[in-house]
Amino acid sequence: MGIYNLISLAGIFILMFVAWIFSKERRNINWRVVFWGVTLQLMFAFFVFNIPIGASLFNWLNSAVVKILSFAQSGMYFVFGRLAIPPGETGPAGEESLGFILAFQALPAAIFFSSLMALLYHIGLMQRILKIFTAIFTRLMKISGAEALCSSSNIAVGIESAFTIRPYIEDMTMSELCTILTAGMATIASTVMAVYVGFLYHQFPTIAGHLVSASILSAPAAIAMSKLLYPEGEKPLTLGEVVKGHYERSSNWIEAIIRGAQDAVRLCVGIVALLLAFLGLLALANWFISSLGRTVGHFAGVQLDLTLEKILSFLYYPFSFLMGVPVEDIAKVSTLLGERSIVTELVSYQHLSQYISNGTLTNPRSIVIAGYALCGFAHIASLAIFVGGISALAPSRTKDLARLGFRALFAATLACMMTGAAAGVFINTATIAILKF
Repeated sequence: MGIYNLISLAGIFILMFVAWIFSKERRNINWRVVFWGVTLQLMFAFFVFNIPIGASLFNWLNSAVVKILSFAQSGMYFVFGRLAIPPGETGPAGEESLGFILAFQALPAAIFFSSLMALLYHIGLMQRILKIFTAIFTRLMKISGAEALCSSSNIAVGIESAFTIRPYIEDMTMSELCTILTAGMATIASTVMAVYVGFLYHQFPTIAGHLVSASILSAPAAIAMSKLLYPEGEKPLTLGEVVKGHYERSSNWIEAIIRGAQDAVRLCVGIVALLLAFLGLLALANWFISSLGRTVGHFAGVQLDLTLEKILSFLYYPFSFLMGVPVEDIAKVSTLLGERSIVTELVSYQHLSQYISNGTLTNPRSIVIAGYALCGFAHIASLAIFVGGISALAPSRTKDLARLGFRALFAATLACMMTGAAAGVFINTATIAILKF
């Protein structure tokens, strides 16, 4: 094991130590939850990166996701024509691409993928898969069945996972509420995964498999970090029980497809609205910060070129090091993490794609760790979405959810970096070759 692998391994435990420092009640920490959270994460990462059958499954899954998403291209080309052709490709009539256009090449893929996922839920396939994760989390970690089910559902969906535990939210403990918020923000929805694959596939051919792997790795990490920051001090109603999820079943498969597409349209509109608002506000904030920096620098006799992303990136420097990012790439990965905190992982993944394309990031280790660490809704916009969305399902818990919001966001951020470190433990020259980076 190389020096960076050892740093990644140590980083996992240092990140948990950070959570322990800020714990609400250290005496109530259930170390069984923490132990199994780390163990499950490392076991799965080892299976993917070091076991031949795991690597084969990973490569098959990556190919399957990419192939499925390629089918979306037919509808996108029919509706948007040449605008939908990705960079470096040509259309059916030989048209050349006009370059990458988010609204016409990435977001529409989410509509197709959402309909596919809705169909898989309708036939019961996704419920069977998620039931396995729910049983593992419930029995090994001894957490409540409701939070285990919600955490498992977040591997596949986003805020919609709260619907699966709707009957239980009103009676949940504060620790349970913190866990469902953390799990939601530490993972990604399968629908937006399609967008990230669209960004990175040409520069990072196995990105689809890595994103699926990262979302699975982050689920136990989210539970562990949540229980460190907000330990259980009460007795949950569904403690140790494998509960049955609450699903709004469509009347037939056609309705399921329609509902999936309509849900994705609302998602895409929401993404566009967030990007317009947050990128505009970021530009305003950066104008103010850079002006202030130039003024202070003028009187101090130094040149201060400051932006909000740069300031946040300084905070992430030690964490990038702890994840095992090579020293020469720490500044770049830290910048991506800083961006994710304020302008969503969507922008960070797009910039990661640009870093790879222009040669700013060339080390496969740095790229893989960044891909895993960015895989989560751990940002300010998501905090509002999850607190607001779950509050709508249980209005009586609105005040509690609002109180837990930033603690859960902190836990989710630590969980995402823990996932990046877990990947860093097992990345080496051999695994990069096996996983066909």
